Amino acid sequence: MPARPDPLRTVLQILLYVALYYLAALTLGTMFEWLGVYLVGLTAPILLAAALANWVSLRIHHGYRLRDAGLWWRRASAVNLALGLAGGVVAACLVLAPPLAVGAAHIRTTPADPGSLTSVLYLAIILAMGAAGEELLFRGYGFQVLMGAVGPVAAILPVGIVFALLHGANPHATAFGIANTAGFGILLGYAYWRSGDLWLPIGLHFGWNLTLPLFGVNLSGLTMKVTGHAMTWSAGRLWSGGDYGPEASVLTSAALVALWVFVWKAPVCRQASPLAWTPAEDVLCEPSPPLAS
Repeated sequence: MPARPDPLRTVLQILLYVALYYLAALTLGTMFEWLGVYLVGLTAPILLAAALANWVSLRIHHGYRLRDAGLWWRRASAVNLALGLAGGVVAACLVLAPPLAVGAAHIRTTPADPGSLTSVLYLAIILAMGAAGEELLFRGYGFQVLMGAVGPVAAILPVGIVFALLHGANPHATAFGIANTAGFGILLGYAYWRSGDLWLPIGLHFGWNLTLPLFGVNLSGLTMKVTGHAMTWSAGRLWSGGDYGPEASVLTSAALVALWVFVWKAPVCRQASPLAWTPAEDVLCEPSPPLAS
């Protein structure tokens, strides 16, 4: 582990990063709202603003490029992205398939919203931008600089909690849903630490977010009618999550435990992170060492 940087410098770097993101997101959000593209306007400003804040911060403080935030594309990146996608999709299926199998939930058609392949592909693009944008924002420059300064535990926990609290503004948010989202935020931070790149957390995030709407359930309180069917529950809110969706249910809490084990045991390719730790000489496609404080 390299020598710890000056705390004041670290704080100023993170504050500038947040300010850059906020100003860019505000400007881009206003522009997309004026253009009248609702769904794209929800995710594109996040991705573009996060990319801008990362790029500027990397250039002015370190002389790095945007890819040095963990966006290199090599064989290890593809492996980590595939592992993340598989983990996110399977975890979501573990939440939704058992209730359907035991009759606690049912799939019904929605003639008023017939759905189409085009709408599913459009949704996939929107959710991919959202997942990439949120991971670049929350697990990008500011998070990595903080991890390099205070260690993984002291960076992963608070950033995961902030990630969850910001979801409190979503429709129908509940305390249970925010608690589960905190679990996801902490898990995604750990996924970054395991991989040293953003591809593993992006894959987890996108795989989960895409699977829920395909089953016809709400995603973090948002309803996305794209498949022509919806999942209705005979079980109570504890199992269904109510209007917020399954992310506010005990089923998601259980799936989170399984997903933690998966990320811990998966054959992740650990890449060098120039901001969070000393660059490694080789890519390691093996389990990383135990999490240190």
